[in-house]
Amino acid sequence: MKAILNIAGAAAIALTLSACDQPAPWARAATAPEPVRGVENLRAQAVAWNDAAQRFEINGAPLKAGRLWTFDGSTEGFVAGGGEVLPASPVGIDLRNGAADSMLRSPKGLALDGSRYSLVLVRLTRTRAGADWDGSIFYSTAEHGEAGEYQAKPRDGADPAVNETVVLVYDMAKLKMGGDDWTNSLIDQIRVDTDDAAGGGFVVHQVAVTENPGVTALAQAPVGPTTIAQR
Repeated sequence: MKAILNIAGAAAIALTLSACDQPAPWARAATAPEPVRGVENLRAQAVAWNDAAQRFEINGAPLKAGRLWTFDGSTEGFVAGGGEVLPASPVGIDLRNGAADSMLRSPKGLALDGSRYSLVLVRLTRTRAGADWDGSIFYSTAEHGEAGEYQAKPRDGADPAVNETVVLVYDMAKLKMGGDDWTNSLIDQIRVDTDDAAGGGFVVHQVAVTENPGVTALAQAPVGPTTIAQR
């Protein structure tokens, strides 16, 4: 019986010492709380990004994409001219304009049928003030490179304010210069110019080239609320 008591006593002592090695509950490292989703300052537009469905929509109707980039952890082949582009956190790309006439180029070899896909959408948030907003989009095809004779301006979403999120909407069937060149071409690469002066910054969330619902649909007023949870 004495042996049994000794064994039990030793076990109790061991358990007590083990407990002493553990920090008190109030001294343990706190578990990091889940990040709180903020609210984006969204401009009211007919074209919007549906984060749950991972697609662009126009007044709730999906837009079929020939190409869609969401930049989840990488730049997905996009490069900057006259600036710098890096993966943003948690998603998107951080575009920093370091010189006049900064630009953002897509990868080459898109092979997009311009007659089918003639709407270019660039969803971005301005993070740093800039000057001399441009917003032009250029493109190259098998027949020609980037040139001032082939360009468009956004019909919606231009010149965002700091911390404002917009969708730059380019109707490439209605070029500022170039007539019907886009719709008669196989598109190889696109290029977006933001500010003409250095210093501005943006987070580009998504870029897409989609089917075009037409001028009438693009001219419609937005439907429903324009403030949503931030991604």
